[in-house]
Order: sequence, then structure tokens, then C-alpha cells
Amino acid sequence: MVFELLAAAGNAAPQNKFGFAEALEQGGFIAYATVIILGIMSFGSFFILFTKWFEQQKILRQHRELRGQFWRASTLKEGAAKLDKNSAWRQVVDDGIAAEDSHGKMADAMEAHDWLHGSLARSEASINARLASGLPFLATVGATSPFIGLFGTVVGIYRALIAIGIAGSASIDKVAGPVGEALIMTALGLLVAVPAVLAYNYLQARNKRIAELLSGFSTDVLAYINSRGAVRPAVITTPGSAAKAAAPAAAAPKP
Repeated sequence: MVFELLAAAGNAAPQNKFGFAEALEQGGFIAYATVIILGIMSFGSFFILFTKWFEQQKILRQHRELRGQFWRASTLKEGAAKLDKNSAWRQVVDDGIAAEDSHGKMADAMEAHDWLHGSLARSEASINARLASGLPFLATVGATSPFIGLFGTVVGIYRALIAIGIAGSASIDKVAGPVGEALIMTALGLLVAVPAVLAYNYLQARNKRIAELLSGFSTDVLAYINSRGAVRPAVITTPGSAAKAAAPAAAAPKP
């Protein structure tokens, strides 16, 4: 008897016909296409965010290591050998060395300086361009995804008006589905746009910081080459290198 009452109550319980899946099913092809496009945009935005963040973090970490070991070398080639082969800093040094090897062909000293400066500037520009790749996609997603969601919203409202016209009255059961679909599309558009805009601004700020570091390093390399090694930055001793230098001294026997 108890089980029969529970079964009857379960059959009599109202079922939700206005969920997310139901709204997409009512929206048809346009609703599914809008959700798929926004999903691709969201996946691409997060993919670019994480890949670019790891790339920037690697460059910044290499810069911290660079300050403690590169300028200790007696020549640029010896210092370049201490850097990672695929690092941005190694690229600047290699381009500077290549420009130094060929600048002797310049008849005028001013032309030689311009050649060195232009070569390092091109190296900086190529690195900055590589770091900026992918950011236009984030800007495009942030600018267009709200309008894609708005397109789904307009279609949902249009379907709600058609349902009202067919029914002859604006009953809640006729308009709840299309209106719910419209609100979902608006929310999805904003949900995709906001992270993309935040990621773009964050990565852009870090790129500007890296560009400043590259410009300073390029200037130091240019001064080193033009002065034949007489002008170089002060060597910054990191805690790790200081500990390594102090260890042999402590281990050495006293006279």
C-alpha cells in the first residue's frame, strides 16, 4: 500500500520541461550552433591563456637566471653558451654576435652602429611578435561573443512572440521555454567574453614587462659590443650563486 502511494506521488510530481537541454532542443539548429561556437571560443581562450602564461613565465625565469650568470662570462659567445638554446635571450645574443661579425664590412663607423642597433631591434621585434600571437583571438572573442549570445537571445524572443501569436495569449507555459533559451544565450555570451577580456589584459601587461626587459638587455649587449667588453652591467649575485660560491671557500683548509 505504501509503495503504491509513493509510486502514485512520483507519477503525479511535475516534471521540469524548461531545463538547459530542453531549451536547446526547443531552439533547434540555431541554439545548438550558438552554443557550439561559444564553446569553441571559450576553449580557445583558455588554451591561449595557459600556453602564453607558461611561455611568459619561462622567459621571466630565464631572465632571473640570466642576471646572475651571463655577464660573468669573458665574451658574448661564452655567455651565450650558458643560455638555453631556444630562449629569447639567447636569440638576442646570437643576433648581436652575428651582427658584430658582419659589421666590420661597414665603411663608416656610424653605419656599423646603426647596423648593430637595427639587428638587435629586429631580434626584439620578432620575439615580441611571437609573444603577441594569439592575443588577437582573445580580443576577438571578448568583442564578438556577447553579440553571438545576443543573436541567440533575439531568436529566442522571436520564437516566444510566435508562440504567443499562435496561442492567442501570453500564457507562461507558452513563452517560458523560448524566453529561458534567450536568457541562457545571453548568459553564455557574457560567460565567454569576460574571461577572454581579462586574459587579454593580463597577458598584454606581462608582454609589456617582457618587452621592457628585452629592450634593456639589448641595450646592454649593444654597449658591450661597441665598447669591446669594457661596458657591461653590474653582476647581480643571486642567493643560490652566492651559496655555491661560499661553499668551496668554507670547505678549503685553513693555512
